[in-house]
Amino acid sequence: MTRELVSAATRVVVKVGSSSLTTASGGIDPSRIAALVDGLVGVRARGADLVLVSSGAIAAGLAPLSFARRPRDLARQQAAASVGQGLLVHHYTEEFARHGQVTGQVLLTLDDVTRRSHYRNAQRTFEKLLELGAVPIVNENDTVATTEIRFGDNDRLAALVAHLVHADLLVLLSDVDGLYDGPPGRPGSRMLAEVRGEEDLAAVQVGRAGASGVGTGGMGTKLEAARIACGAGIPVVLTSATQAALALHGAAAGTFFHPTGRRRPTRLLWLAHVTAGKGRIEVDAGAVTALVERRASLLPAGVVQVHGQFAAGDPVDVVAPDGAVVARGLVNYDSAELPGLAGRSTRALARELGAAYEREVVHRDDLVLL
Repeated sequence: MTRELVSAATRVVVKVGSSSLTTASGGIDPSRIAALVDGLVGVRARGADLVLVSSGAIAAGLAPLSFARRPRDLARQQAAASVGQGLLVHHYTEEFARHGQVTGQVLLTLDDVTRRSHYRNAQRTFEKLLELGAVPIVNENDTVATTEIRFGDNDRLAALVAHLVHADLLVLLSDVDGLYDGPPGRPGSRMLAEVRGEEDLAAVQVGRAGASGVGTGGMGTKLEAARIACGAGIPVVLTSATQAALALHGAAAGTFFHPTGRRRPTRLLWLAHVTAGKGRIEVDAGAVTALVERRASLLPAGVVQVHGQFAAGDPVDVVAPDGAVVARGLVNYDSAELPGLAGRSTRALARELGAAYEREVVHRDDLVLL
């Protein structure tokens, strides 16, 4: 029954990593991309929607720019992404076209999915592409992304895209055929066929990025992606790129992660799992109670102190009197303006400063509890 959920999925997000697409030296391996696409086209052929989140832009740009390995500095990473993204999408376009399928490119930055006006545009783009029968090819916009506006890894990006497009299945493809309780090559390590919750992961030992030198993720990032997706009600299959077709047809390939939660507002999921607070707002105990127990908005009256520099619309961390971060939200005031409002009621502020100051510091619709 578990694997029947996979084969019956009507909207599937698939993520593939750099190491599954490129040579050890960093160039694109056309045969690997061809084999991957051959394994994916069955999704569209049976009438389901397919979204492909693909790493590999920076890796694909290494060889053309004569880089021996992935650069550490942001400027050269952006240059490699600029060269490699076009090469990557060109190969995907050709391979999907062999099967009569059209592709479209979607490049995202963090701002595209955390700011209200931007994430709705992203949703509309995906919906129209899928409505027209195209396969969106998604990547982080590494050409312009800076440290402050990066997702961090495409595994997490894939989980969040799956939620954004209302997918009913996420498939994470790598160079390992499933989740093992130890290093896959170590004698005695066992692959987990199913994961139903955190208790099944208690004995699992995972590492970060592998030895290929072209990717940024590892099994740790894939587990985090699975947690995000499953917590939002989306089942996950983790397996190797070579077993993609088997997994998508419902065969017992890789590790199946059962959903553990329900859908939540899309923007709040991004806010919780992608953003980092650009500042900290200390609040009193009454404000903590209002936020946590009553799911209320944060008002100026509950603010005690403000730390850091931020602008209206930025994500900020809300901190309890004991120093614990209790929430993250999109703030409605600049850091320079907020201290003068701290501890005062919105009614008093409106009388003194005007109706514009009757607004919340963070509205409950823009707040996620941590």
